Amino acid sequence: MSLEDLYQEIILDHYRKPKNRAPELADEDVHVHHSNPLCGDEMDLRIAVADGKLDGVVFDGEGCSISQASASAMTQAVKGRELDDVLALTEDFRLMMHGDEPSRPDDLQDGIAFQGVAKFPVRVKCALLGWMAVKDAIETYQSGDATHSVTHGE
Repeated sequence: MSLEDLYQEIILDHYRKPKNRAPELADEDVHVHHSNPLCGDEMDLRIAVADGKLDGVVFDGEGCSISQASASAMTQAVKGRELDDVLALTEDFRLMMHGDEPSRPDDLQDGIAFQGVAKFPVRVKCALLGWMAVKDAIETYQSGDATHSVTHGE
């Protein structure tokens, strides 16, 4: 099995059996809504913060396999991390989606499987949807707001 085949299997697994997919989160601090009208992807993301760490993160929504699987992988990679670390990891993923070599491939966990998506510019926004939502949620939390809505793709 090639690395590309393995990555496809990881993506399919996250799509078929998403992690941390739920419509609500107990003790949520922030709820953000992101959408990409070009392809119809919609995502609600909720976070809970405790002691400066991302204590809980769930997503819900509808969209293509890339957006849903990427959000699932993202939740596993970021949960339990310091907020600033999540922001740094999100930036590493964003740069990877634009063709850069990730500086923290191990910390991206299954998120590394989306590296090949960078070859398909039309799908990059799909892969970024959940990652940009968690970035937005953390920045919203840090600014003191409770909810935020982004109706355009990142």
